Order: sequence, then C-alpha cells, then structure tokens
Amino acid sequence: MKNFQNIYFLGAGGIGMAALERYYLSRGCRVAGYDRTPTELTHALENEGVAITYDSAVDQIPQEMRDPANTLVVYTPAVPQDHPQLQYFRDNGFEVLKRAAVLGLITHDYKGLCFSGTHGKTTTSSMAAHILHCSKVGCNAFLGGILRNYNSNLILSATSPYSVIEADEYDRSFHQLRPYVAVVTATDPDHLDIYGTEEAYLESFAHFTELIQPGGALLVHEDLKLVPRPPKGVKTWTYSRDHGDFHAQNIRRGNGEIIFDIALPDGSVLQDINLGVPVEINIENAIAAVGAIYLTGDLDRDAAREALKSFQGPKRRFEFWLKEPGDHGKAIIDDYAHHPDELKASIASVRALYPGRHLTVVFQPHLYSRTRDFAPQFAEALSQADRVILTSLYPAREVPIPGISSKTILDLIKNPNKELILSEDLTETIKNTTFDILMTMGAGNICDQLPQIVANYKAQLGINQNATSALTK
Repeated sequence: MKNFQNIYFLGAGGIGMAALERYYLSRGCRVAGYDRTPTELTHALENEGVAITYDSAVDQIPQEMRDPANTLVVYTPAVPQDHPQLQYFRDNGFEVLKRAAVLGLITHDYKGLCFSGTHGKTTTSSMAAHILHCSKVGCNAFLGGILRNYNSNLILSATSPYSVIEADEYDRSFHQLRPYVAVVTATDPDHLDIYGTEEAYLESFAHFTELIQPGGALLVHEDLKLVPRPPKGVKTWTYSRDHGDFHAQNIRRGNGEIIFDIALPDGSVLQDINLGVPVEINIENAIAAVGAIYLTGDLDRDAAREALKSFQGPKRRFEFWLKEPGDHGKAIIDDYAHHPDELKASIASVRALYPGRHLTVVFQPHLYSRTRDFAPQFAEALSQADRVILTSLYPAREVPIPGISSKTILDLIKNPNKELILSEDLTETIKNTTFDILMTMGAGNICDQLPQIVANYKAQLGINQNATSALTK
C-alpha cells in the first residue's frame, strides 16, 4: 500500500469513497476517479484536489494513473462489472480492490470502533467520532455521512490509537474489518437483492461479530433477533433506551430539548446529556456511542456531555432546512431514511416534536429491489403522514424490474391524501401548495431541490408580508 502514489476511484462520488479520497489526499497522494454524474459532493472533492471525470471511456483516465506499478484502483460494488475503466485496470495488471478492503487495510493497525446496523450506524458512529475528537484521545474516523460540525466525513489524528468506522453490510463489506469494539444497532432485513433472505442477512451480522479482535467487546441493541458469535474472551454488552447494560434514565422533554442520564455498567450515571439534535431516536444513538467508548476504557465523561450537546448531526439525517419559531412556525426537514423502519421512526420523531401539526411527507423510493421487497411496509409507514407525495423512483445502481415503480407503494397507502409526481416536478409542486411541516425522505437526489424549495418559500413569504403591510397601511 505504501508504494502507491496514485489512487484512482471508480465511483468517486460515493459518500464512503469520499472519506478514502480525502484520506489519501492528506497523505500526499495524487487522487483521481470516475463517477456517473456530478453532485455537490463531487464538486467539493474536485475543489479539494480530486480529478474526477464523468465519462466512462478509458481515454479519460489521466496518463499518470496508467502505470500499474504506482497506481492503486479502488472501486465500489455499485460500479458494474462491465464498466470500461474497471475492465481496463483488471486487464492490465493493476491492483484493484473494493473500498471495504482498502478501509480494512488502512484501519488494521488501529483499534477500530465499528458501528454496524440496518439503520442508526451513520449517526451513532458520527456521535462517537465527535466525542473522541472533543476529548484528549482523538480518533481517525471514516464516516458514511458529511458531519455538519466538520463539513466532512473524515476526521484525522496523528496520535490516537482509535479509528471510528461505519461498518456497511451492503455486499458484506463489513466482513473486511477487524473491530476492537463492534456495535450492532439494528438488524431489520435490507439489501435482499444481495442476501436473498432474512436468515442470510442475520447470518452476515453474526459473522461480523466473529471478527472482533482479542480483548475487544461487542455492544448490541437489546431487541435484536441476532444471535451473536463473538470470539472466546470477547464479552457481549447490551443497550437500549429503557433496558440493558447501558440505558437512559430520567428523560426530560420540553422547550425543544431532550435531556437524560445514561446508566453505565459500573453502577455510575453520566448525567444531563442534552442532545444537540433533539429527536427521540438520538437517545439510543447517544447511548450506543457512549457505550462503545466506555468499553475502550477511554471515556471522558465531561467531553462526552459537551460533545453530545454540540453535535449537529450528519447532513441528511433529520436536517432542518427551515425552522420558524413559535407554535405555528413552519418547518422543512430532510432525512436520508430509505427503509420502512427508518421512515416510521422519523415520522414518529416529527410527531413528537410538532404534536398536532399537519405533516406533509415527500418520499423518493430508492432501488427497484427494495421497493419490491418492502412496498407494504413503506405504505404502512407513509400512511402515518397527513399528506403523502411520492416521486418517481431513484434506481441508483439497478436496472428496472417490470411492474415495480413508486406507484407500487402509492396503491397500498391507506391515506387518501396522496399523489405521485415526477421527481423533477417536486420544486414546482411544493411552490404551488400550502404546507405546515414538510419532510423530504429517501436516499436519492430529491434533496438537491431543497435550496430552491426554501428560496421559493421565503420569496413567497416576503410577497405575502409586503401585501399584508400594504393592506395595514
């Protein structure tokens, strides 16, 4: 690995790839790559020094990246196997590795705090990284979301023995890791295009728990179906909001705040955790983050308390784009939720924050296979909104499946106040409608329209205020 001065990324715009690109830039390497379409993230990476092409032709590979002796090629499983550039590198003797394998190699010499789970892993790992970074211990962190505190998904330390890693189960990527502390937040079935069955999905997590280093620890949510298989000598600990070795006590809600205490296994209590992002699910996320660091023996309690208070969360994880004050103030919230249980939890969090308010949910389904596998569950979750707007499906890496579309979900939603629109029509649809609390959800690209949606609302608000002022005069 140390011999490679050039690193070429296939799928350079992926969030997990971005952390590696930034890491190699920090090491003084030349970094380039390919992605299908430009995004806000690819533009940021280009500004930081990554040369990205959006043309898959082989002649777009920079000349300096064509020597197998000094060029490492990293690809994401989302890149098709017949991709011209991937085939070129394989046919010409280059070292070609999956992103997860490279991440495993980089973090091999650190004590890895690896956060896995169907949902919750991005926020929980980000919380843990922020806590360690705010303490004297520090960490190296490779995260699956852009943390708003740093506007990056990479945190570096020259002295810390710890790496915080989001352990992704897609394509069994997390099997490349060797955790010191492994965390499993949830095991609700997902990625059935890869695993086929819930049993195979659970087996993949069970195998992940076998990879923990000697002397390490396993922390799992108390309510999982998972039967872990940690190595001999590795103890399993549990957590949840109300029960387990780590749990919350004395939860206080009000004035837009959630404050609570965390009960620790030694009988002590970490008091007065005031969540910087005060949504219900973050109680458990904070418990898991604190628990993982506690198990290393390096928990700085004061730093943890201050860090969780200043924690702004990853982008697209319950991110406020508009938050007007007062009992009748409007709000626009964006969330990455793309699994039925995530939708259900996010909608419940909005209901808790804004009781009695009218909630409009915009959902962009992500992947044909996930839509096929979970359409009834998606419909059940979305039916809890007062109004549902479904956009056209975001296919990502997949080719269409006959008979599967956003309408598959729409037809099952029990709430009659529902409609289906083209994704590109969302901005205009919201401009011509009245909303109270608006929430956009999904792992696709509808978030790209939020700046204009907010701008339109503020412009309309200004027009209305001016009209009211004129009438008053």
